[in-house]
Amino acid sequence: MNSFNSIEFILAGGTVSIIVAVILVVMSIASWYLIVTRAFGIYRKKRQLKNYIQQFWRTENLEKAAALEDLSGLSSITKRAIAANQHYQQIGGKNQDICNKDEFIAREINREITAKSEALQQGLSVLASVGSIAPFVGLFGTVWGIYHALFTIAQTGQATLDKVAGPVGEALIMTAVGLAVAIPAVLAYNAILSANRGLMTTIEQFSETLHTLLTTGAIIQAPVNKNTHDNFRVIEGAK
Repeated sequence: MNSFNSIEFILAGGTVSIIVAVILVVMSIASWYLIVTRAFGIYRKKRQLKNYIQQFWRTENLEKAAALEDLSGLSSITKRAIAANQHYQQIGGKNQDICNKDEFIAREINREITAKSEALQQGLSVLASVGSIAPFVGLFGTVWGIYHALFTIAQTGQATLDKVAGPVGEALIMTAVGLAVAIPAVLAYNAILSANRGLMTTIEQFSETLHTLLTTGAIIQAPVNKNTHDNFRVIEGAK
């Protein structure tokens, strides 16, 4: 009984089997690269969002809040919202019949939120494609391997069970490889999608609070922390 050797089987399958194997390897490398980089990126983004929100509510006024810099993306939302508020105040509300202050600031904030949402989706299409295509690529490799094995057996004239079962069983390795590539990609896709929703919830909640602050001069409920008094100084700066 011949020992199982997937490398020899792939090489014996000719150019088609080699191409299928290379495609699966490339898919696996790409998906794992995205999994690792996105997992680290999400962890870092969560810390950046938390740190910026804490710093924002510790500032004394909106002018200092607008000067805050960070890598989470919230600073760009803050700057655009404050700039929109200042612009509307400069024109003196002359076009209130066309667009009121609430709508004007909300539109500017939503533009930034949309850009942040699109940035978080980067790489997900690759994981989704790998998760959906890899099993079929592996299945194609299996079908080709079985065809090649049966064709070889037919040429040799040895069609006994022990001669058929080995090559056919080895052909199934391609399907197994396809599943091994697809399953982590699908799981990572769902996990990253869920994490992105959490990040967007944080961004949207902060944006809504900022919008309320700029349009009304006060927030519905100040964040509960030891710097609550600083929050009131920020609120005063919004009037």
